[in-house]
Amino acid sequence: MNTDEPGGRIHSSDPFAVPDSEKSAVRRLRGRFAAPVTVWTTPGPGGLTVSSTVVADGNPGRILGLIDEESDFWDAAEQSGRFAVVTLTSADRQLADRFAGLMPSPGGLFATGDWQDTPYGPVPAGAATWAGCRLESNRECGWALLVEGVIESINVSDLATPLVHYRGRYTGLA
Repeated sequence: MNTDEPGGRIHSSDPFAVPDSEKSAVRRLRGRFAAPVTVWTTPGPGGLTVSSTVVADGNPGRILGLIDEESDFWDAAEQSGRFAVVTLTSADRQLADRFAGLMPSPGGLFATGDWQDTPYGPVPAGAATWAGCRLESNRECGWALLVEGVIESINVSDLATPLVHYRGRYTGLA
């Protein structure tokens, strides 16, 4: 890249991605597991893209996720005791990047697009599937916090092709 050229350069891949040869074996293994892409939000300023999410059926149902302890999301979720988990679709790639901190968000995470306020946190207007959760517990787990929530509210409708994270990239199901 010529540094004398004005402006920035758009890359076809993530210029900050760690090459496979430098990743731990565990991280490479995790990359081979296809995972749903979700956005977790809270009442307040917090929101985060999370692909390490598990839903456990039961009475009550529970949701678990690996959350960055230093994120604005975690600070807000810990204070409010509530959060929303939104399943993203193939049309939501920019939203996923924005909440992951990979795309600029002038005015804040919720400044772009239409949002519906809920007791659990903002949800994109027209979101097909989302859950409202009460924070149950958390504990250290590897590089993150394993956060457990009790599902108190569920909104499920037909889902367009879900957004999936696989080997460091977003993809849809065929």
